[in-house]
Amino acid sequence: CLLIKALRRGCGLKTPSSKRPTAEELRELRQQPIDPQAEQEIINSIEEVYFSSDSFDMVRHELEKLPPELNLQELEEHRDKLKRQQAAVSISPFSLSLALELERVTALQTNLQLAAVICTNARRQLRGAKEGFTEASLGLLANQRRRQLLTGLLKSLRTIKTLVIKSCTFLQMTNDLSLCLECQKAASTFKHYSCISELNSKLQDTLEQIEEQLDVALSKTCKHFDILHYTKVQRAYSLLGKTQTAMDQLHMHFTQAIHNTVFQVVLGYVELCAGNADTKFQKMQYKDLCTHITLDSYIPCLTDLCKALWEVMLSYYRTMQWHEEHDKQEAAPTPAAGSDELSVDRSYVKKKLEHGLTRIWQDVQLKVKAYILGTDMSNFKYDDFIVVLDVISRLMQVGEEFCGSKSEVLQESIKRQSVNYFKNYHRARLEELRMFLENETWELCPVKSNFNIAQLHEFKFMGQCRSPSISPSRQSVSSSVPPQEELSLFQLHLQDGNPFEMHIDHKEEETEDVLASNGYESDEMEKSVYQDYDSDSDVPDELKQDYVDEQTGDAPLKSVSKETMRSKKKSDYNLSKVNAPILTNTTLNVIRLVGKYMQMMNILKPIAFDVIHCVSQLFDYYLYAVYTFFGRNDMYESSGLGLISSRLRTTLNRIQENLIDMDPVGENAGVHGPAEDRKEKVPSPHLSQLVVLTNSGTLYGLAQRVVATESLVFLAEQFESLQSHLDTMMPAAKKPFLQQFYSQTVSTASELRKPIYWIVAAKAIDYEQMLLLMAGVKWDIKEIMSQHNIYVDILLKEFEQFNKRLSDVSRHVRIPLPVSNVLWEHCIRLANRTLVEGYSNVKKCSNEGRALMQLDFQQFLMKLEKLTDLRPIPDKEFVETYIKAYYLTENDMEQFIKNHREYSMKQLANLVNVCLGSHINKKARQKLLAAIDDIDRPKR
Repeated sequence: CLLIKALRRGCGLKTPSSKRPTAEELRELRQQPIDPQAEQEIINSIEEVYFSSDSFDMVRHELEKLPPELNLQELEEHRDKLKRQQAAVSISPFSLSLALELERVTALQTNLQLAAVICTNARRQLRGAKEGFTEASLGLLANQRRRQLLTGLLKSLRTIKTLVIKSCTFLQMTNDLSLCLECQKAASTFKHYSCISELNSKLQDTLEQIEEQLDVALSKTCKHFDILHYTKVQRAYSLLGKTQTAMDQLHMHFTQAIHNTVFQVVLGYVELCAGNADTKFQKMQYKDLCTHITLDSYIPCLTDLCKALWEVMLSYYRTMQWHEEHDKQEAAPTPAAGSDELSVDRSYVKKKLEHGLTRIWQDVQLKVKAYILGTDMSNFKYDDFIVVLDVISRLMQVGEEFCGSKSEVLQESIKRQSVNYFKNYHRARLEELRMFLENETWELCPVKSNFNIAQLHEFKFMGQCRSPSISPSRQSVSSSVPPQEELSLFQLHLQDGNPFEMHIDHKEEETEDVLASNGYESDEMEKSVYQDYDSDSDVPDELKQDYVDEQTGDAPLKSVSKETMRSKKKSDYNLSKVNAPILTNTTLNVIRLVGKYMQMMNILKPIAFDVIHCVSQLFDYYLYAVYTFFGRNDMYESSGLGLISSRLRTTLNRIQENLIDMDPVGENAGVHGPAEDRKEKVPSPHLSQLVVLTNSGTLYGLAQRVVATESLVFLAEQFESLQSHLDTMMPAAKKPFLQQFYSQTVSTASELRKPIYWIVAAKAIDYEQMLLLMAGVKWDIKEIMSQHNIYVDILLKEFEQFNKRLSDVSRHVRIPLPVSNVLWEHCIRLANRTLVEGYSNVKKCSNEGRALMQLDFQQFLMKLEKLTDLRPIPDKEFVETYIKAYYLTENDMEQFIKNHREYSMKQLANLVNVCLGSHINKKARQKLLAAIDDIDRPKR
């Protein structure tokens, strides 16, 4: 190969005298007769270097062999030699290959001949097998298969014939769902036959019609649930295998039923009130339609609205009951074939129904909310508004029993209306109360002795309910049911009735009998006691007056002994009257207002704090009015009796600052606060001109003062009795307000007795006359006297006259024991302080004179104790201590001055001056006066 390559390359060398051998020349060389021996010799003559490697450069080798001087003949000879060597190398491999290929062709021919013999034998054998086995056996099998196919076809044709007959009968005569499903199932089996396709289409149309009818039937159960009807509908959906779809449709129908129901109810009232056939209302949205409800038709429409919604919710409740009972009945073990699918359906239906409770109630709330907020109820009458609250409260109770909801949507909407209504209502009631107070003559309102606020129909709700959390309308229903067996509204009205029907004629028809015919009542026991009392002979004539134990709030006397009557006769006035409460028409009006406020609070708890705050303002205003009319006086501070406690003063200042409008005409609006704050305030009331408090013959209006003050005390007692009920209604965060109201305001009502009755006591007895009489007495006597001074008798006559005038007043108005005690206490305190003042005016006094002072005072006490049962005598020690201080030494006097701050500086200085010369010298006098001045300096 290398030689051939070299020869080829060598032959390709271009020289002027040589040319490359062509293919024709090589072909000629190959066609020449081949002498194997000569050819072998030529090949052997090839140099070994040509066989060395593939990289051997034959051209270079040949060129290097050329002699320096070239000879053309030698070159041509050498070229011819190389050509012969090239031809020999080329022809030798071809010859060898040809021989080998010839041998292979011969072998292949032999093999092909053998294969032809084998194929011929195989075809001959296959032909024999076909003729002997295949055609006979497989022909039998094909005939058998054809027979079976024809048998099945015959059976199908018979089934199709029966199906066609039944389908025609079904389509012509009835809509039996089970028959239709049976036909459809059979038609589906043979739907590959063209003759069944039309029938299958008709059956499908019929099924769609039946489903539409079922949907309509299902929608009817949303308003009036019927067990048989609903059972058939559910059975039909079960046959269709669309139980879950039916449940989805059912909830959609309930939602639609709620909307259609409320719209039709409201539309009916709006069109009725409009009085024309205008169809514009039918095109309105429900929310806009609600704004056209008139005030007169508001409550009837609300009642009918709640009735209709109740029917929808009751239907849903009964639907759930049906499914619960149905599941229990089918709870027995079922075949495994369809049990899994049935369990899935039951689970889906249960979850769907439970979830639907909240959805349906939310829809109900939103519809009622739109109705509530569609009308401004601020101008409603109180009784009408209470009916609205009661209906909504009953509806919220329905919602709580329906799905456990707290009805936040309803609560918020009715709270908005209630707060708006209540602010206007309370403002009007405060103005009304001011009018009552300014026209009140403070005459006694005659009520029965057993009068109690529970007898007023405004407080009937408290007696009906066991718990403030139960609405008034529910109380009447559940009062006859034992607590442990109390039924829900759905259980009570499961079959018939409606919890909202009672509100149609729900009006306050109760008649109350709390007023006495003439303010007096007869009592046989009391008459006998009075007769026994009248027969007492051991009582002085001036003391034989009519008395009675008048502890405020006590029950009428029952088993009262003569001794008890005698022991109390001196201080108890008007024994001829029973122990009836003292109150006025205004008091009764305030109590009724409190009852109305509490009704509203009891029905709608979210505004409890606002209501209680307004209730407190009613009491505050009444208390402030009584104080302003009868207790305000600038002489309190100078009396030194501490008539107004710091707590009462703080309460009065708070009321004046927060409730009283001191500038009702608005002249000083900037001074008294912004206009918004002043809207919540009420002008200070003015006493009626018909009430005269300056007439001494009536003890300066004592009867009116007693009626006013004791009616306030009675009102406070009623508030005390309501505290526990109010406390249960008050939100936990606001309870401190209620506690403060009772501790700081209600409890101070009785404290007004002191400043109010002090004015009577200060004017009823002429204390100035007594001072003048005492000034004319000579106290520097030299001997002890056995006869008291005349001023004592005159003072006692004043007290006897006061006692008689008290008795005269008591014939018109009962004077309770606390009142008589306060009056006597004030008079005695003022008398004793007048005595001390008179003794402090003495310029000269001897020891005998001091003894006379003691004699006078003891005579006064002895006679006074017969006039009053008040024990101990008020300020007794105040007088005795002052008289005895005359005998004190210098050191004791100094200590006395430091310890007894109840005496005025003038009274203490008088003690020092009078004692000068007897047992106190001038130096001691200066020292004691300086001590008195030191005590008085901080007060300046």
